[in-house]
Amino acid sequence: MKIGTVIYEPATVEGFDFSFYYVKRADGAVGKPARGMFNDITCFADAKTVRERPELVAVSKKGAATRMNKFFNLPWDFVCPTNEEYRFSLLRFVENTSKEDVKGIVLNLYHFPEEGFCTCERCLKQQRESRVDWIEWRAQVVTDFVGRAKGLVTQSFAIEIWPDPVLAKERFGLDFDALAKYVDFFHVPLSAQNYLTMYWVDTLTRDFKKLLKKPLYIELSAEILGEIETKALLRTMAYVSSHDVDAILLLVHTANQAKEICRKAVQDINFRNWLDKFGFRNMAKIVERWEKIY
Repeated sequence: MKIGTVIYEPATVEGFDFSFYYVKRADGAVGKPARGMFNDITCFADAKTVRERPELVAVSKKGAATRMNKFFNLPWDFVCPTNEEYRFSLLRFVENTSKEDVKGIVLNLYHFPEEGFCTCERCLKQQRESRVDWIEWRAQVVTDFVGRAKGLVTQSFAIEIWPDPVLAKERFGLDFDALAKYVDFFHVPLSAQNYLTMYWVDTLTRDFKKLLKKPLYIELSAEILGEIETKALLRTMAYVSSHDVDAILLLVHTANQAKEICRKAVQDINFRNWLDKFGFRNMAKIVERWEKIY
């Protein structure tokens, strides 16, 4: 099993196999491609574009896809996924990023924002002309975009998927089997402020491991941690590692945060004894690697 980071600065961390850098974020901020790293590109969630060009926002019978629309409780503002101008700009960004010395490309939020989107005239016309039902048409739109992006990437290519193993197709247009044809692995974020209660992480990891037909990378949040929260995170990592996932990713703001987690894992003798006692060998190997560095 591999270990990696998802990070907001273009920095790799010793003791980790790779890092994902947010080169384009949901707030609309865009950075320079990070060499030697996976570059994570946020697609249709773009607060800056929606603010500057509100006519591009995805719409529904219950309002627009913005954070202000409390009916849907959306965490981001979304551009309509069928807007050709914006799609072209995204694909050009993917292509230009891939031309740099990057380890790979990861797409996130490349799908519809929720059920009911998008009901603009363009989307309704395209769905009618497709002669397939609403759910299938939306899935085709998403899969087509991912396929086009894949064709522009020469390195490793992956997508982040919303952590809903049951309703992902109805809600977002995610057809796991169709998408698997284009990706090298799936990146599933299981985000939380802390993992003091973690049974849901265990359950979702099991579900995705069974459903997905490509390697599975599970992301856990490690952004704001006290002593108790760090201990809970480390134990959650151990349980995730027991399900033979291909990688665990730690979401951090800075490289120093990742290093501090490594040091705490190495120094926590009770945790290391617990790993040995209950046979969490995958996680134990990672801590043994960190011990040589930290």
